[in-house]
Amino acid sequence: MEQQENPGTAASVTPRFFYGYVIVMACFLIMVVLWGTFNSFGIFYDSLIVEFGWTRTMTAGAFSLNNLLIGLFCILIARLCDQYSPRIVINTSSCILGLGYLLMSGVTSIWQFYFFYGVMIAVGMGAYVAILPIVARWFTGRRGLMTGIVFSGMGLGTMVIPPAANRLISTYGWRHSFIIVGVIALIILVLASQFLKPDPRRIGQLPYGEEGIPSLNTVQEAHGATFREALCSGSFWLLAAMYFILLTCTIFIMAHVFIHATGVGVSPACAANILVILGLFSIVGMNIMGMAGDRFGNRAAFTIGFFLMTIAFVCLLILNDAAWVLYLFGVVFGFAYGGTMALFSPTVAELFGLKSQGVILATAACLGGIGAAIGPVMGGHIFDVTGKYTPAFLICAVIAAIGLILSRILKSRETPCC
Repeated sequence: MEQQENPGTAASVTPRFFYGYVIVMACFLIMVVLWGTFNSFGIFYDSLIVEFGWTRTMTAGAFSLNNLLIGLFCILIARLCDQYSPRIVINTSSCILGLGYLLMSGVTSIWQFYFFYGVMIAVGMGAYVAILPIVARWFTGRRGLMTGIVFSGMGLGTMVIPPAANRLISTYGWRHSFIIVGVIALIILVLASQFLKPDPRRIGQLPYGEEGIPSLNTVQEAHGATFREALCSGSFWLLAAMYFILLTCTIFIMAHVFIHATGVGVSPACAANILVILGLFSIVGMNIMGMAGDRFGNRAAFTIGFFLMTIAFVCLLILNDAAWVLYLFGVVFGFAYGGTMALFSPTVAELFGLKSQGVILATAACLGGIGAAIGPVMGGHIFDVTGKYTPAFLICAVIAAIGLILSRILKSRETPCC
């Protein structure tokens, strides 16, 4: 294969066509589908309550179970990817996710809802953690930027799929809409995963930003801390706590913002647009914060993200519930959560290296998933008791401020203690 010098790194050897960009685009598409369908839960929320007469707490409970199990399945999937081809693992989980959405169309009881949505779809969602270490292996330079681009798929999915689901429900009903979502998700995920290659050296390429000549068909030797060493470090637990805070706030909003908006008089179409705004500005945040992390350090970028998240909830508390206020919240919160979400994978790689990055990131996500499980149920229970979401907004403002404090404590480098 013809080689040329990488203009960004002296004496490095890079092919004219760098396959890492294909990896980024495939991972981007996977994120679009995974998180776009996931963030559509709030669109189906009201239809399920009307159909079955469940309380908001009961209905949100399946979403909370889903978020809790995603974290557990992330660890399992990361382990499986270390032993088997990530392509096989992602294909399998994609089939389970698609089947879960298809089976949701036939739900008649609460236990089915909790199993199909809370368990099966959680298995499929765990695939997202499998693609992030692949991106990290392909990019030593520009790792934050490329991770941000991949996470932009989450934002684009949130922009496109929830409004589309809202239109589908109004046209075909929620049962047929689940069928359409399931079929589309299954096809796109399986096709995109065929382009994944876990290590650049296996096809005779170097990670972007590294120097030298690649050894063909040789697996890249990853360096860094072991999983046990990471667990012994304070930085890991700080990251896990920050993940917990981010997901508590984010998943609460994704589950309840649509039904909150319609409850204060915003039309369903305009309420769905709030999710579009969240998705759009999360894309902006992911890319800007990814570049900021590369240039100024991930710690500084985390600080900005949690500061803006705190401001977003404070604005929601002190202003009224007019549509423009919710749109403004969508702008600020979308930028904050998107940018912050994109920082975890490169931060794990920076602190602990690539040796066990997948399982370290998955474990942090699992602990963060506890917050994701708490958020929707907390919001539903508070509304069932008080008839409003204001106390939940206050709680989120407080814990976002705690995340800001933790981001200042986080180290730039980590030396394991065991």
